[in-house]
Amino acid sequence: MSEKFEIFNLDMKTGDTLKVKGKISGDAQDFSINLGSASSDLAFHFNPRFTESVIVCNSRCSRDWQAEHRDHHFCFTRGSSVKIIIEFHEDKFKVILPDDHHVEFPNRHGFDKLKYMSIKGGFRVTSFKLD
Repeated sequence: MSEKFEIFNLDMKTGDTLKVKGKISGDAQDFSINLGSASSDLAFHFNPRFTESVIVCNSRCSRDWQAEHRDHHFCFTRGSSVKIIIEFHEDKFKVILPDDHHVEFPNRHGFDKLKYMSIKGGFRVTSFKLD
């Protein structure tokens, strides 16, 4: 079953940290956490894919996807509860994975404020916090 959690008035600024807790479904193919100004303009797309055992990061500008960054450090397990921390820096996004491994992705759009967040796919949000 595919979940969708969406916020259109997120007030995330550079220097903020987003903490997301949730449960990965037992039959998850993938899930994604998206941050940007709108669904068509994403500064950061974080997409663990179970089918490939890879984390794909990307950005989207005016509905067009840009060059993918693939990280082969895959620490997610179907059916598990996880906490993912995303730090929003001026020049990059830094993701702290459940096993403390870090994934970094450049802030290609140079955004200093993000108002859109969605979490889709085989992931059910149990809590989130913006610090």
